[in-house]
Amino acid sequence: MPAGPAPKTSSPLSTDQIAPEREQAQPAPLRTPAAPRTRIPSRLVGRAPAPAPGTVLHSVSGATAVMLGLVAIGAALHEPVLIPPLAASAAIVHSVPGLPLAQPRSVIAGHLLCAAVGYAGLAAFGSSPWVAAVAAGLALAVMTLARTPHSPACATAVVIVLRTPDPRTFVPLLAGAALLIVLAGCALSRARRTGTRYPQYWW
Repeated sequence: MPAGPAPKTSSPLSTDQIAPEREQAQPAPLRTPAAPRTRIPSRLVGRAPAPAPGTVLHSVSGATAVMLGLVAIGAALHEPVLIPPLAASAAIVHSVPGLPLAQPRSVIAGHLLCAAVGYAGLAAFGSSPWVAAVAAGLALAVMTLARTPHSPACATAVVIVLRTPDPRTFVPLLAGAALLIVLAGCALSRARRTGTRYPQYWW
């Protein structure tokens, strides 16, 4: 019988054909993710809104004027009227007049309540830094309960305990200085005619 056709055998692949297949089989190299970019300048600047034009000038001029007035009153009476708590109060009233702690009720009543706490601690335990620290904490509690939040007034209790001023002269001067700060804030608000009105409420 005649022999049938010989079976076809596949020819071996050439190296030119194998190389592309190996290249396709190799996985793609992993890419290292890029490090996230940190916005250092924006973080340094912060997210607080920029002050409106003219606000800084009005705030600084108003606070400086009222503090100079307190110095003049103290020089005329030969009594130190400008104390650190009142300087902080003037800064708050003239820089953030819309906050609750800047309103007349908080400024005046806050200082008087803290003065009462300071004199009570001084009478009960004497002058001591330990007593001053406790008096400041109690003064904060009293202001919170009385709804007269004014953080600078806590320092009034500290000043009283550490410096032991005569209440017959210190308390009237303290009340008058707090009232002067409030009235100066009202005058500046009327003169400015723009921005946050002061006071938002009196009592």
